[in-house]
Amino acid sequence: MASHLIGETTRGVFPISATPFTDDGSLDLESVDSLVDFYLKCGAHGLTILGMMGEAPKLSEAESLAVVERVMRRVDGQVPVIVGVSNPGVRGLAGLSKASMDIGAAGVMIAPPPGLKTEAHVLGYFDTVFEALGPEIPVCFQDFPTSTGVHISVDTFLKLVEYHPSLVMLKHEDFPALRKLTAIRTAGDLVENRRISILVANAGLYYPLEMRRGADGVMTGFAFPDMLVKVYQLFENNDPEAAEDLYDLYLPLLRYEYQTGFGLAIRKEILRRRGAIRCAATRAPGPAMNADEHAELTILMDRLERKLGR
Repeated sequence: MASHLIGETTRGVFPISATPFTDDGSLDLESVDSLVDFYLKCGAHGLTILGMMGEAPKLSEAESLAVVERVMRRVDGQVPVIVGVSNPGVRGLAGLSKASMDIGAAGVMIAPPPGLKTEAHVLGYFDTVFEALGPEIPVCFQDFPTSTGVHISVDTFLKLVEYHPSLVMLKHEDFPALRKLTAIRTAGDLVENRRISILVANAGLYYPLEMRRGADGVMTGFAFPDMLVKVYQLFENNDPEAAEDLYDLYLPLLRYEYQTGFGLAIRKEILRRRGAIRCAATRAPGPAMNADEHAELTILMDRLERKLGR
């Protein structure tokens, strides 16, 4: 088990890692190494693997463990690694969680499975999950109803925090993003409640505003994690205006990436162009860019380079 587990005070930039494949859809473990090196060189404070961006549902159990092992070996304890283990079947979820922790993970990330229709169902499901995991595995709750279809209120989330001490982090990507974040952070600041770490997502679409509202960092797959790190550092240095100015330079690319059902292909192509992975392929069924989109991306990346140069 990792010596530095995630906890209620965890802060920083935890990029959601892509999972590299070859053109024929096989795992590209050599690109896993180069991708880890890329994230570390960008200054990431941690990594999150096998998330939705990591195409985790398309991996077999053996492939998932192979990715975890390869990442842990390459990271070599430099930063904490969170492993996405979401699964409607609690047995499979618990098995991957415990295996990942044994390999060296710092915690696991879990989203509620589609089909939980009421908040009582959410509470009941997570009662079962936390019982299966035991108290030693730190958990990040992924609140992403756009993908899961499961909506959870602030009150219900606070009940989960109260009932389950090993729930130490929220990956926040609900809408309205800012209002819900403020409600959870304000409640956590009360003496009678437990404050947990909040890392924000939604491709970083509201990142500076969320930092102003008390977020502890960001956990998203935007293909320029070096920008995410610099913005975080500027906030830590009490210079939010400079953070916003830097962030604004990347908005055209962030907007282009943020295309539902297609953004992953763009992200992986940017990572390929930046030398992080060898191939931008997604595993079938998955999106792929055409010639027009490649041309658009070239224009946007060239414009960014010119702006950064100035």
